[in-house]
Amino acid sequence: MKKIHQNITTENVVERRKRRSEFDLLRSRLKLLAGKDRVLMTMYMENGNSIRQIARLLGVTESKVTRKIRSLTRRLVDGEYIECLRARERFYGHQLRIARDYFLAGLSVEKVAEKRRCSCYQVRKTLHEIQSLVGNFRKMA
Repeated sequence: MKKIHQNITTENVVERRKRRSEFDLLRSRLKLLAGKDRVLMTMYMENGNSIRQIARLLGVTESKVTRKIRSLTRRLVDGEYIECLRARERFYGHQLRIARDYFLAGLSVEKVAEKRRCSCYQVRKTLHEIQSLVGNFRKMA
């Protein structure tokens, strides 16, 4: 067994544990993703492919892959959609679908409206209802 180097401070150990717990959280939430996003994150996190390898496979630039991974990571860690799932009994099916499209897939209001065949006004209204219900759920918890 390797000994811990003398120069490693407790702050470094705490930071490593924090990063490790975030990594484990991401791995557990990968199943929430669908399609290309899930494949991309699985290639990066589970298979250990480098950004360069993924970019070559997809035929895009490395910076585009990096931005996409960072965006997906942020959406999975933020947990706005997770809060919706925790309070799912308070939502209708269409509200959860809009929440998934907006918070998890990162679609714009316009794209969500197009996908769900409703108006932008209806999507905004639903998102406002979702945020107020989630806010109330957080206060109760």
